[in-house]
Amino acid sequence: MPVIDHDGPRDAGDGQGTVVAGIRAAILRGEFVANQRLVEADLSERFGASRAGVRAALLELANEGLIERVRNRGARVRAVSLDEAIEICEVRMAVEGLCAAKAAARVTPAQVEELRDLGERMRAAVSGGDLLGYSRLNEVLHARVRELSGQRTAMRMLERLRAQNVRHQFRLSMHPGRPALSLPEHLAILDGVCARNPDLAERAMRAHLRSVIRALPEAVNDSPAAYPLAGNHPHA
Repeated sequence: MPVIDHDGPRDAGDGQGTVVAGIRAAILRGEFVANQRLVEADLSERFGASRAGVRAALLELANEGLIERVRNRGARVRAVSLDEAIEICEVRMAVEGLCAAKAAARVTPAQVEELRDLGERMRAAVSGGDLLGYSRLNEVLHARVRELSGQRTAMRMLERLRAQNVRHQFRLSMHPGRPALSLPEHLAILDGVCARNPDLAERAMRAHLRSVIRALPEAVNDSPAAYPLAGNHPHA
């Protein structure tokens, strides 16, 4: 059952958009997990929205592939199979590669300094064994590349795909040795963007996501504990 935990003041005027964003964020944070039932009354209470607004939000999220409606059972978070997780990564490879190229073409000197600092913090997290800290920095890196690209359509698509794939990303992030492999991949992405070299940035992003695709089957088979703790959102 969803945990009733208000993050701020409720507004009875909040509707479908608030609920859609809230449920998507809760899935990304691991508060709502695969196959978990989503109760309309609980969601209405949590987000301060009407039952009609909740139902409309659930329909929108079902159309996005984040939840599924079960006959006579209501809604639940949709479980994504390994095969579908790989397909999602293949789509991400194309779209995030585009974002990396566009980010490299648009990045400013101040943003280059920001990204260089991010790379140093990622190195420090790996050397210090801070797995969750490194994972959060990885998420920041991918988010900043999307933002710097200015490609709003890609950003919306990737946000939906990221939410669908959070369970498998968690498994991969917990896989032994993954940070040592992914750190140089992420640093290569940063190098391409900071060098303002669109081709290099795109190749680095695509190479990273090919690595994710290769690693996913082994990580999923080796990690029966598939769900992140609330408040943690590891990223591969």
